Amino acid sequence: MVEDVVTPTGPYRLRLMCRTGRWRASLPAGGVAEGWQRADGRVVVRAPDAESLSLARFMLALDDDTRPFHARFATDPLLGPSARALVGYRPLRLPTVAHALLRACCGQLIEARRARALERIIIRACGAGEVVTQDALRRVAPVELRRLGLGQHRATALSRIVRTLELERLRDHPTSVVRARLEREPGIGPWSVGVVALEGLGRYDHGLVGDLGLVKLCAALWGRWPEAGETEALLTPYGEWAGLAGEILMLGWSRGLVPGADRDAPRRIRQRRAA
Repeated sequence: MVEDVVTPTGPYRLRLMCRTGRWRASLPAGGVAEGWQRADGRVVVRAPDAESLSLARFMLALDDDTRPFHARFATDPLLGPSARALVGYRPLRLPTVAHALLRACCGQLIEARRARALERIIIRACGAGEVVTQDALRRVAPVELRRLGLGQHRATALSRIVRTLELERLRDHPTSVVRARLEREPGIGPWSVGVVALEGLGRYDHGLVGDLGLVKLCAALWGRWPEAGETEALLTPYGEWAGLAGEILMLGWSRGLVPGADRDAPRRIRQRRAA
């Protein structure tokens, strides 16, 4: 094992990202990486080798500087209270872009718990342990993905993308190009691109557009169920920080930090819609 003690770039609070304050993740090359934050703020990272250590730093977002985000939006009427309270939060990342794409395909239109269960089932079918690679996904036919529980359009899109596109090379392209390419596929929309951007590419300039959490937040703010595309409009003012803003807003709402967001409004609106 190789160990490094890293001073994060900018404010960093691992306990905001991991409930236990200790991070552990499987790696594509085998083995696991671990991380925890010391009282002095530095983060201890362990991995099997130097290459895995570098990947672990990426997955932990240790080298991102989010100070400009918090400074810029500390007084924002909507985001400000959450941005001030959650300084040091950063979304954790997955070890491969392929894994992020699989998570995106599994997570569309279903609750998070069911999505993660489906994700684990497909990863086991890939024989990939806890990490999925593009090569592993290529070995699973669309019909098998459908049998495992993935919808037909999503199974077809996932299989076609992993067979025609080198996913890890998406890191070399701006998010606008990545979005345009992925959204050519039926079944891949802005939400899926957001998952790939945040968890696969480690970028903050595209949010989880259409995420159920953001939909509920919009309903809580506006007293009505939002129309398609309105969650993207909610994030647009935050520009290159839209992805991080969406994450901070949802986390802040769960803690009662979003002004004017009635926690019970989504339930009442759903009841009226169902009546």
